[in-house]
Amino acid sequence: MWAQEIVAGRPAWRHTPSGVVFRAVPGGTFRMGLSDAELDAVRAIEQADGADDDLEGFFAGAVQARPVREVRVEPFLVARHPLTVAQVRHWLPEYEDSFADSDASTARLEDGLDDLLKALPFRLPSEAEWEYAARAGTTTLTFRGDDRPDEDQVLDDFADEERTAAAENAFGLAAMGSSNEICADVWIPHFTDASMDARPRTGDGPQVVRGGGGDLSPWQGCDEWLLLLSATRSEFDMFTAVRPVAPVPTSQGHAEQGDST
Repeated sequence: MWAQEIVAGRPAWRHTPSGVVFRAVPGGTFRMGLSDAELDAVRAIEQADGADDDLEGFFAGAVQARPVREVRVEPFLVARHPLTVAQVRHWLPEYEDSFADSDASTARLEDGLDDLLKALPFRLPSEAEWEYAARAGTTTLTFRGDDRPDEDQVLDDFADEERTAAAENAFGLAAMGSSNEICADVWIPHFTDASMDARPRTGDGPQVVRGGGGDLSPWQGCDEWLLLLSATRSEFDMFTAVRPVAPVPTSQGHAEQGDST
């Protein structure tokens, strides 16, 4: 089921039936949520830009990603990028996507989301796992630092291997924040009394999505860039991308040695 490969110079696990490439994310502890330092960085960007964007709503809603807390994450596999149209068709052969420009584009699920989640042999990440993977050991607005993200950081199509590799973070994950990606957690607009481990918060209601900076591209000069931030979280609405996770294979018996790419 799994083949170990080198993809873009990094170790990877390929799910051989579907071709989806996963990276192994090491376990560790991180500070989850929108920190005071990150809020200060956003204010600095706002001042440097001459307040072109109206960020009042962002600062008012910052409580949704607070209070910051230390979270322990166990090792896991996560897809290198959101599932593409072609990859979704492995499980849903009749899948069509009105948002996609090609089969290598990110699949954005609407009516087919439930069917895909039932068919996948994987699970959704908790939002703690998603943020830990997005940060990749950093504490800044994005894994690139505290500068304002640009639209050139948005990646929606993965046919160009060179561009995909250039968009990877330190964990070898591309396009974190480009598409809104659904998580396993139910939407609760704060982290008050949240667990100190990476288990999802469950219950009734809509789920959490992370990211979404590319879903509003081309940007209209509002605050769309804030959706690329590692800590930005929102409530699932219409459509979503899926970046599945899986347990790390426990022995070589679960894997075959694959070719390098």
